[in-house]
Amino acid sequence: MKRLLRHSTVFLSSVALGACAVGPNFHRPDMPANADYQRSALRPTKGSSGNAGVSQRFETGVDIPGKWWTVFQNAELNALVEQSLANNPSLKAMQDGLKTAWEQRRIEGAALYPTLSASFNPTRNKTSQVYSPVPNNNTYLYNVHTAQLSIGYVPDLWGGARRAIEMAGAQADIQRFQLEATALTMVSNLVNAAIQDAGIRAQIEATQSLISDQRTVLNTLLNEQKLGNISLHDVTAQQASIAQLEMTLPPLNLALAQNRDQMATLIGVTPNTPMPEFRLEQFTLPRSLPVSLPSALLDQRPDVRAAQAQIQAASAQIGIAIANRLPNVQLSATPAQAVGAMSDFFKPGYGNWTIAATLMQPIFQGGSLLHAERGARDNLLQANDQYKATVLSAIQDVADSLHAVSFDADTLAANETNLQASEKTLNISHAQLRLGDISTLSLLQAQQSVSQARLSYVQAQAARFSDSVGLFQALGGGWWNRNDIGMTPAAQKALGKSLVPW
Repeated sequence: MKRLLRHSTVFLSSVALGACAVGPNFHRPDMPANADYQRSALRPTKGSSGNAGVSQRFETGVDIPGKWWTVFQNAELNALVEQSLANNPSLKAMQDGLKTAWEQRRIEGAALYPTLSASFNPTRNKTSQVYSPVPNNNTYLYNVHTAQLSIGYVPDLWGGARRAIEMAGAQADIQRFQLEATALTMVSNLVNAAIQDAGIRAQIEATQSLISDQRTVLNTLLNEQKLGNISLHDVTAQQASIAQLEMTLPPLNLALAQNRDQMATLIGVTPNTPMPEFRLEQFTLPRSLPVSLPSALLDQRPDVRAAQAQIQAASAQIGIAIANRLPNVQLSATPAQAVGAMSDFFKPGYGNWTIAATLMQPIFQGGSLLHAERGARDNLLQANDQYKATVLSAIQDVADSLHAVSFDADTLAANETNLQASEKTLNISHAQLRLGDISTLSLLQAQQSVSQARLSYVQAQAARFSDSVGLFQALGGGWWNRNDIGMTPAAQKALGKSLVPW
């Protein structure tokens, strides 16, 4: 028995080691030719006053920090992001799905090993006297105890099982990078929501300040009307201007409330949960921004890595389909002992065994195996085209983010100049109105100009912070430099590594 098992093990191992894997091997598609983000060189952005007016420079090839949101130097924001990574239910659901995918890969890996099961079958038997010979020393009533091992093995002659392991590993990679993409989107949305919270509050405060200033003007006009210096038309015009400003407050308050509801959902709590209130002056705009090389972007973007893993899964599926059309061998062995009494176990003379091999060749399945292979090849073509589209989209995202960082800095500088000019014009208009040199209508126009200039300036400030968030997101968010969403050590290998196919 031992000799049989030893020879069988040597034979099966030699078959497994000598097997090949049919189907195409995975190769990552090449980078698009002349891939870059823009024609001109990256230059520092225009600067202006205030914490949002910092001139930013671009550093090519610099690694992205795993906790990139800390560059804004806002402790309350950092705490919210950590809470969202720990509590967001959508993220937790994807983490559970990733664990399932890893277990499926291990399930497929079991196909490379023999199967072994044991059985014990005790029976009590009575034999008719007409049968001869009667077992167990001519006793018609007897016991039989059978202990048996069932050994089975299907050699992976064509590599179909290994291709299945490769496909399961690629599918686990897809889940892994979809998880990273979801986490990156969630964090980016939360950081942008905090910036939006500060921006809307600044717009509300600016509007309320303008309403207060215009009410002061209204009181002045009412006094002038009592003295007969101005008409009722001038007073009603000022009242209408105030009403128009007040009409803008409810939409702003609605936007603020809905934005805070979104923040609560992102961190995994209900909207009635207390959360910090943000101000634009609490954020620090980073003076330098990393810009990855386009070739490095393929490894950094989770969506590109997921599309790459999809190609590997589709490639492995072709090998599986080819292997299913080829002949295969099933090996089995059933060593056993059958005794009449338990004390006879492991004594010479009671053993029995069977060794069998079965050769199978699919002949006719209605063309299903052929069409399965053709479908797998079409899936590979589709996966390659989707990968190319994802790469182009990733390059576009970075290019758009770089343009936004540069041009929004120009926009903020222009808005600052416009605000300063508008406020200066309003001050002159107030003085002229007191002297009677201009009409109330001219003052109202100056007030409206200041109102629009202040709101535009606040929006431009918030946009500069959001542009930096967009660039970090477009570059992949540095997920390879952190381990805060429950990734296992096997998934935290060096950048560019994927799950080992077998």
